[in-house]
Amino acid sequence: MPELAEAALKTNAWACYDCGKCTATCPIPRIGGDYSPRKHVLAANLGHGDDLVKNGSLFSCLTCGMCDRRCPAQVGYTALVQKLRELSYREGVEPECPHGGALHSVMRMMATGGTQQDRLRWLSDDLNTDPKAGQVFYWTGCTMYYDAFFPDFEIRTLEGTRAAVRLLNQLGVEPVVSPDERCCGHDLLWNGDRKSFELLARHNIKLVTDSGAKLLVVSCAECLRTWNIDYEPFFESPPPRIMHITEYLSERMPELKLKENDGQKVTFQDPCRLGRHLGIYDPPRHVMKELPGVELVEMRRSGPGAMCCAGATWSNCDRFAKRIQVERLREARETGAEVLVTACPKCQVHFRCAMKDPKIGEEILIEMRDVAELVSDALA
Repeated sequence: MPELAEAALKTNAWACYDCGKCTATCPIPRIGGDYSPRKHVLAANLGHGDDLVKNGSLFSCLTCGMCDRRCPAQVGYTALVQKLRELSYREGVEPECPHGGALHSVMRMMATGGTQQDRLRWLSDDLNTDPKAGQVFYWTGCTMYYDAFFPDFEIRTLEGTRAAVRLLNQLGVEPVVSPDERCCGHDLLWNGDRKSFELLARHNIKLVTDSGAKLLVVSCAECLRTWNIDYEPFFESPPPRIMHITEYLSERMPELKLKENDGQKVTFQDPCRLGRHLGIYDPPRHVMKELPGVELVEMRRSGPGAMCCAGATWSNCDRFAKRIQVERLREARETGAEVLVTACPKCQVHFRCAMKDPKIGEEILIEMRDVAELVSDALA
């Protein structure tokens, strides 16, 4: 399998020391699961393609990037997993996607473009946007789908989307919010369906390019990673500046008129894509520290060492993912914070799901808000 050798070369897998730090660092074995990145790296180096791409074990990886951070040989295990999952998909191996694979089906419908979306119903009269052209394009992601799919979890990711637009308006920006936006394709790419991903990438890049936008603002950490890294080969002209909403706000906080808060203690969940994948740690913290009356308290594991929400690609949802989520929520509660602040809607979906456990829900229950909501609430 020549693609296997190429993947091992491009991800530096050949340099593996076989030291085991990746497996020791991986959240899954640390919580009791049987998963070993080292075994996969060894199999790739030995050319054992069948062992890797046909048994489905690769889809258990959280792709959190923790092992990449700890590897002394700089093996890019997360990138290796992305490529090997593509080979698995070609062999007909797919993950047992949570929720019956419904979200992946919607993404593939968007990729083919045969279905008209009612994508802007969430916009209220107080939000000023343009559907076609402007200097700033606000990328909404799939929050409208999450809220529709998970009403039982009381998912409210659209509140963060509305808050982001409200803040852009407050800063004098009328962003482009397009009815023709489609899923960025992040989950399809990370589950091996490159063909559908590329259809989405080309559509979305053309959409933003045709709008004339010089700046693309994104609230979802996974969308941000996709635009910054995975879309790069598809741009035919210089891309716009691409920023997470917290990066944008961090630069413009002095321009916002903020009211005093009676006092609120918050803690922050570092999304894997925002942190370990893109190295963005300071902007969300700077934004929260600028809010009057808000005290940010860090969890025991934060920043580069933050624990994952255990569900980045909708590829697995098992008892080990649940244990990881519960342990992280316990860490959040231990800080004494009233609110767990997120910078990615996917984190909110998974943690709210975990909090619905009838046996331990009260023990791990904590209010969750998007960072844009927190800032929007502080507007005078």
